[in-house]
Amino acid sequence: MATVTDTPIRIGVMGCAEIARTVSRAIDLAPNATIAAVASRSLEKAKTFATANGYKQSVKIHGSYESILEDPEVDALYIPLPTSLHVEWAVRAAESGKHILLEKPVAMNVAEFDKIVAACEKNGVQMMDGTMWAHHPRTAKLKEFLFDSDRFGQLKNIHSCFSLAVDEDFLKNDIRVKPNLDGLGALGDLGWYAIRAALFANNFELPKIVAASPGTVVNEAGVILSCGASLSWEDGRTASIYCSFLANVGMEISAVGTNGTLCVQDFVIPFEETHATFTTCLKSGFNDPWVSRPTEHSVKTEIPQEACMVREFARLVGEIKNKGAEPDGFWPNISRKTQLVVDAIKESVEKNCQQISLSGR
Repeated sequence: MATVTDTPIRIGVMGCAEIARTVSRAIDLAPNATIAAVASRSLEKAKTFATANGYKQSVKIHGSYESILEDPEVDALYIPLPTSLHVEWAVRAAESGKHILLEKPVAMNVAEFDKIVAACEKNGVQMMDGTMWAHHPRTAKLKEFLFDSDRFGQLKNIHSCFSLAVDEDFLKNDIRVKPNLDGLGALGDLGWYAIRAALFANNFELPKIVAASPGTVVNEAGVILSCGASLSWEDGRTASIYCSFLANVGMEISAVGTNGTLCVQDFVIPFEETHATFTTCLKSGFNDPWVSRPTEHSVKTEIPQEACMVREFARLVGEIKNKGAEPDGFWPNISRKTQLVVDAIKESVEKNCQQISLSGR
């Protein structure tokens, strides 16, 4: 947690994507971070973005990505570029000594991501992906319940989904349906969150087998618009995930254990910025399943989850910068595991729902 005497971590925004508006506000709200610079391939676009988002006059405006890499007054970079550009610019950022907050999906495949991780490790910089819900105080409470052997017991199954019904313009023009930009489509954009939830509930243990479900929808360029998948572990635990650009909004987690059940309706984006809820049900019986009625729990947060993410990222960067700490390997590790499952689902889709083994990966 930052104190008033801490020097804020200076973050540069590398790219002017729509999501960068949300993260720019988050940087402003985080007590230990500040926007130091913004870059686009066009100086005019960078200026327009800075003005539209209320950047201070002190924020440097860069007309190229190369320029912000060379800026000595930038400690870290937030990179919301198209996924196909991540490997080039994240590696170059690490080589320039910049810590990296990288939008998800982190790469087009795990081989690309491994290059990013190698560059970060070689240059001693922190890497974290932009999965915001992981940093909400509610998530710590979900973990507390899921790993309580008395209340929840042993996990048996989890289902997670993230769907959004997009319009025709999105389906024709958005970068998330273009194979040369964000070619992982709905799987990379929305499925990333559902996969992360399934891994989270399984303490980030990779499943043994991954298989796409029948019914995947792709566009004319072969980009996934909607898909589902099943995951299974050696001891019988299972998970199902669903993601779609073609279905009404859904952001659910439903986890069933031997003693308890957990339900979350809005795990990706909470209904309210100031608090978030989840429900639990404990030890219901066969003859009277509702002898124990579901209980709703509410968790408050002082700042939005995206600002919580920036705060934690800046804290880690500050530990490295000011105290000589080592980068925290937890974050790139779970990014890699999420990417591995994304890759496996995509491979299964391409192989007509064939089971894909993740043993040894």
